[in-house]
This record gives sequence, structure tokens and C-alpha cells, in this order.
Amino acid sequence: MQAFDFDHVIDRRSSESIKWHAFAEDVLPMWVADMDFAAAPDIIEALQQRISHGVFGYPAELKGLKESIMAWLEKRYAWKIQAEELIFLPGVVVGFNLVTQAICADQRGVVIQTPVYPPFLNVGKNAGVPLLSSKLIKGKNDRYEVDFDSFNHSLDQNAGMFLLCNPHNPVGRVFTRFELEQMAENCLRRDVMICADEIHCDLVYEGSHHIPLASLDDEIAQKTVTLMAPSKTFNIPGLEFSFAVVQNPELRQRIHQARRGLVGGVNLMGMVAAQAAYQYGEVWLEQLLAYLKSNRDWLYQTVGERMKGVQMPLPQGTYLAWLNFQSTPVGNDPFTFFLKEAKVGLNDGCAFGKGGEGHVRLNFGCPRSLLEEGVNRMIAALEKNQRG
Repeated sequence: MQAFDFDHVIDRRSSESIKWHAFAEDVLPMWVADMDFAAAPDIIEALQQRISHGVFGYPAELKGLKESIMAWLEKRYAWKIQAEELIFLPGVVVGFNLVTQAICADQRGVVIQTPVYPPFLNVGKNAGVPLLSSKLIKGKNDRYEVDFDSFNHSLDQNAGMFLLCNPHNPVGRVFTRFELEQMAENCLRRDVMICADEIHCDLVYEGSHHIPLASLDDEIAQKTVTLMAPSKTFNIPGLEFSFAVVQNPELRQRIHQARRGLVGGVNLMGMVAAQAAYQYGEVWLEQLLAYLKSNRDWLYQTVGERMKGVQMPLPQGTYLAWLNFQSTPVGNDPFTFFLKEAKVGLNDGCAFGKGGEGHVRLNFGCPRSLLEEGVNRMIAALEKNQRG
């Protein structure tokens, strides 16, 4: 079996990377959900073969791509879908905005659970409908859980759609079957549709298992749009390919109509990369998951031992850590503190809505040497501040 080298540091400042150009050159970026690893060799080879053809005209649907996706979903999640239930989209953010506008045309609101991926906070404004926020609560070991009283209250405020994030970004939860069933049943009881952003579904660690919400039963499937992509899994977000699984034919038609000439098709190279990923990328992914788990465990232990007062729930999925500095002298603005004092660029927790104050999101999807450098910079800045 081929072994992949995730320790190799690739110079990304010489590329057009948003991640590596958002801050000054002396800042180590550990923010946006973009890993610092090369794509799987099979993906690169497939792209090179397509490039060698030399003609890049308007693409038709890539033969066999839908079948590759269907086989991937069945193997990893025991979820059988049909080819006609797939809709290709240029991105998951595009997808959930499109679905919101298709479903909430009657001015009913959208329910989200905060803190959450920042584009979720804009879907109501983009669609011209109310945004209804339900705050996740902390349970044992700082693990976030669904506050069903708050959730149901939000559903009761004339909600038309629930926008689920699972695995959850930024808190790293992979919701259990019980939690998913309870959320879905509460939506069905109120005739609320569900859009499930499951883009991180393949990035789940031992001890947890991702369950596509729509796979729970047929009634839930008929009320659910599932959004997935190879972009986070295989680190190919710049190729702009994602897909929706829509098992309700009437709902599929509404989504197609909502495109209104504004949402186009997918990128040719994105289709090529996706097919290679789903056909040949599993071995690479399993090694990636082992590497990410090692990074996660090192980070969790280091935070616990060397960052006094900092709370970090252990991520069950994603390569994102959610760090709470509210009980430290850094206070409610750790983002600015670490940017200035440690030269580390993180995500500001305030951008994730209610419950994000005093937090930062840290991306550990990088070579261990970069992770250690960034965390050691943060520790040194904290120690200097405490001596202060």
C-alpha cells in the first residue's frame, strides 16, 4: 500500500491561496477550512490526463460520475440513492442559499444553530426572510449539545426551513442518531423542511459515525435536501464541485426553478477531480484521517496541559478546533491578541454568531510542524501576557 507524506510542507505563499495571503507574511495562517496538503495523487493524475487533451469547451455531465457518488454513499453510509436524485452545484454555500430561496419563498423563516459557519448567518438576509437562531449548549467535557427547548421555540416562530450543519462547524460535533431523529421529528411535526449541510461528513474520527439525515427514513428524506462535496474531504475546494441529494421530485423541480439563470453548472475540472476522488481516493483518505486524528489528539493534550483556563471540546469530526479563552486574561478578543502577539491568524469566534464571543477557530489540517509552530507561538504569547 502506498504511504502518503502529510508531513511535507508545501510553499503556498507563491500560489494564489486566500489562506496564505489574508494576513501579513510574518503571520502563520491557521484559519479558513483549507488544508495544507497536496491532493491525492490519483486526483492529480486524472486532472493532468484531462489537461493533456487541450480542449476545455462547455462540459456535459461526466459519464460515470453520478454512479461514483452513489457507490461512495452506499459504501460509507449504507445510503442508497438514485441518479436522478442528484443535482450538481458549484458549491455548498451556493447550495444552501439556493435551497433557502426555493423553500422559503412564502416568507417563512430559517432556523440555524449557533455558533455556526458564518455564511449560515446570511441566508435569511439573502433570501429576504427571517433568520431564527437557536444556541447550542455545553454538556459534559465542554461538548456542545442541542438545546431542544430553544430549537423548538425557533421552529415555532413561523419557520419554513431548518439549516443543519453536521458534522458541525465550528464545534466539531457529529450528531447522534437520537439527536438527528429528534430534530427531524420536530421539524416534520411543524411541516418545516430541512437543508442538511454535510460537507464534512467524510472527516469523522473513531468513536463517532456520520449518519446522513435523509437516510433515517423515507418521510424525513422527502422533506430534506442534503448537501455534500469532495472539497473538504480531498482538499479540492478551488475546483468548485458539490452536489445535492433531493429525493422529493417536486422539491427538485423547485430548486431547479430557483436557479433562475443565476446559478450555473459545475466546473469541468471539478467533475474530473470528484470522480477520481470517489473512485480511487479512499486509501488516501484513511491515511489522512489517521494523520488528522494524531494532530487533533496532540492539540487537545497540549491545550489541556499548557493553555491554562482554555476550553476545547474534542472534535468528533472536521479538522477544526474551537477554543474558548473567556476564562483567561485574553478575555473576549483572542483573535486580535494572537494576531498581534503571536503572529497567528485564526478565525474570530464572533463571526460565528451567538456563543462565539471569546472563541477562535483553529485549523489543524496541516503538517505537524506548522501546527506545533502555531500553537507554540500562541503559548508563548499567553505566557508573556501572564508575566506581563
